Amino acid sequence: MSLTGNMLIAGAATLGDREVIQGINPATNEKLAPNYPGGNATHVDAACEAAWAAFDSYRETSIETRAAFLDAIADEIEAIGDALIDRAVEESGLPRARIQGERGRTCGQLRTFARTVRSGEWLDPRVDNALPERQPLPRADLRQRQVAVGPVAVFGASNFPLAFSVAGGDTASALAAGCPVVVKAHSAHPGTSELVGNAIARAVQKAGLPAGVFSLLFGSGREVGITLVNNPRIKAVGFTGSRSGGMALLRAAQARPEPIPVYAEMSSINPVFLFPAALKARAEALGKGFIGSLTLGSGQFCTNPGLVIALKGADLDRFMTSATETIANSQAQTMLTPGIFAAYQSGVSAIESHASKVANGQTATGPNQCQAQLFTTTAAEFLKNEALQAEIFGSSSLVVQCDTEAEIRQVAEHLEGQLTATLQIDEADIPAAKQLVPTLERKAGRLLVNGWPTGVEVCDAMVHGGPFPATSDTRTTSVGTAAILRFLRPVCYQDFPDSLLPDAIQHSNPLGLRRLVDGVREA
Repeated sequence: MSLTGNMLIAGAATLGDREVIQGINPATNEKLAPNYPGGNATHVDAACEAAWAAFDSYRETSIETRAAFLDAIADEIEAIGDALIDRAVEESGLPRARIQGERGRTCGQLRTFARTVRSGEWLDPRVDNALPERQPLPRADLRQRQVAVGPVAVFGASNFPLAFSVAGGDTASALAAGCPVVVKAHSAHPGTSELVGNAIARAVQKAGLPAGVFSLLFGSGREVGITLVNNPRIKAVGFTGSRSGGMALLRAAQARPEPIPVYAEMSSINPVFLFPAALKARAEALGKGFIGSLTLGSGQFCTNPGLVIALKGADLDRFMTSATETIANSQAQTMLTPGIFAAYQSGVSAIESHASKVANGQTATGPNQCQAQLFTTTAAEFLKNEALQAEIFGSSSLVVQCDTEAEIRQVAEHLEGQLTATLQIDEADIPAAKQLVPTLERKAGRLLVNGWPTGVEVCDAMVHGGPFPATSDTRTTSVGTAAILRFLRPVCYQDFPDSLLPDAIQHSNPLGLRRLVDGVREA
């Protein structure tokens, strides 16, 4: 499949006229053809206008039509074949097996949302039948369902060129909710984005949906992104990226005449707590497992374990020895972009002035390669130095050594919001863990026991979110089927004739949904 450098506005190939974006192979620094000229305000407005024109029709598509559409997107992505894998590998520097796995995850989550749509549970239908004889006042007939909020702006992420990008979780959940989507592609993988964007456009056409259900824009810098968020037809934003980028979009969204929600996943260092009995029993294994998680994918995961907290002592020393030996044997790995590599180098340089370096990985042998780093500090230093909580996107982590269990609890209380918090425990550690869990519930969206935070399962129970600055809205998740709830809102219908009611809340329940009727869930 040939690449053209075009954007897609409601299915129409459109060439931009702003600063050119080019993919770069980070393993070689080679620029990749073709050029992708950025869009302008007129292009953004056209995409948003088309999305708005499609909205009322798309949000009332039947359950099966919408589910089949999501399945069709997955089918079209798979049909691209090796051309998609090859281009994503070139643009990201990621191993071929990783991209193949990510394609599987992307298509899997699209099909998972298709299953969610078919279940109808997201409609959350509620019925309170009229009580005309009630005294002292009768009750009207009241019925509620969830409806789509409107067109959604989605921003592709740098670290997942497929699963958090053009057809990633934000797009899949918004489309599942009945929202047209305008994607601003990430500048690091424009060719991958074009291939996937065309796959979605083909699925739109085959499903007989309005072309404005999906558009794809390119643009360097923040001009296109901010213009997109400011467009009055956009009603919500999905973003995965840096804290600075997420906050810029959040400020723009809140400054609009009509503020809109921004669901931004931004910054997390994902603390790991090593409890005494667990350390005593398996310090060496924990050291190896920790470094394996830290160096996976050059540490370019938002769930990377960037902080370890434990009591000083001989068992922690054993852990540190194991971690040091393991990291010393870890090979340098290519990072996603030259910009991400430069930011990693800058972050490592900054922390070196605040903490003690313990060990590092093998020296880089090529451009943009991440050399893993391990640092240590005391609890007292961590508590007084906010710089030690800064996220370093890459294989770098800090071990905080505490004198007492009370200090561990202080460190936990001092933490910013996180995506994850991990407890490494044995049976004897459970009483102490019970004391810490309430704090961690306030600090993180996902709590793990005896695992490592890298790796996010796409399923019904997953939460990939957390208190600020992990996300801009602690009530939501960007992974898992509950992500659909971000793009829905409730509407109540009072005393509507049955012929005017939506199918989900008609008296005969034609969709066969499990509804809450007069306070009782139907079988």
